[in-house]
Amino acid sequence: MYLNQARTKSPPLSKARAILQRTRGRTHGPVTRLMSPSDFGKLLKPFVFLDLFDYEGPPFDGPLHPHSGIATLTYVVQGAVSYIDPDNVGGTLPAGGIEWMQAGRGMWHGGGLHKAGRTRGFQLWIALPPELELGPTISLYQAPEDVLQDGSVRVLLGSYGSASSAIAAPSPINYLAVRLKAGQRWHYEPPTGHTVLWAAVASGVLSAPDELRHGDLAAFEPSGKAVEFEALTDTEFVLGSAFPHEHDLVLGYYSVHTSAEALGDAEAHIASIKKRLVQEGRL
Repeated sequence: MYLNQARTKSPPLSKARAILQRTRGRTHGPVTRLMSPSDFGKLLKPFVFLDLFDYEGPPFDGPLHPHSGIATLTYVVQGAVSYIDPDNVGGTLPAGGIEWMQAGRGMWHGGGLHKAGRTRGFQLWIALPPELELGPTISLYQAPEDVLQDGSVRVLLGSYGSASSAIAAPSPINYLAVRLKAGQRWHYEPPTGHTVLWAAVASGVLSAPDELRHGDLAAFEPSGKAVEFEALTDTEFVLGSAFPHEHDLVLGYYSVHTSAEALGDAEAHIASIKKRLVQEGRL
């Protein structure tokens, strides 16, 4: 792995990792869904959902909603978001911060925006393996200064160079946020076994070596090859790589599991939590 300000010769095409598929997703208001289990999630699992959000407007409170069988990682690029965790503790996640929610057997949480202004970022859903999909709920919040980085690479999950995330990933995964200046190049050598690889552009224009623009998601061919990125303008993007998730994706409304039996168990648990929340006046 290296990060180099200078322009260097591109690797031979025979050694480049090709883009297999690309998308601009589906946009609904301020949210663009770049990946879901019915499309790119099948190709890129354990990564199963990816939302790019870009909101500018008045504050709002989002409703409480459940999850099970997955972990979500919310990364704020600009602005700030509010949250209410499964223990009814609220707070604010500023730009550069991370919310990690490992749903396990089931939980409810919520969020919104407390201050007017522009807020940008990504929310990623990761499918949990069978040994964790009915496990306990884990919620963690990292302030911007606690998200370690190596050069222009911030480590949201996993490790890169000298930096590692304090969050225990549910399986071998790297999730990185990268900022490059125009003309800067970055070479990503995935760890052994990380045959799943994708990148999504938050701003700017990138060559990989095909041109990728703001709002593009690219899924690379399954292999162990590296990828060479070049920023054609100042660019922000996120990249995920992982061991493949060798299990079916069995879907509920807010849940992803490996079997119908696991989904049924989790949905019953979510319903029991809902009953308590109604009794407490929170729903």
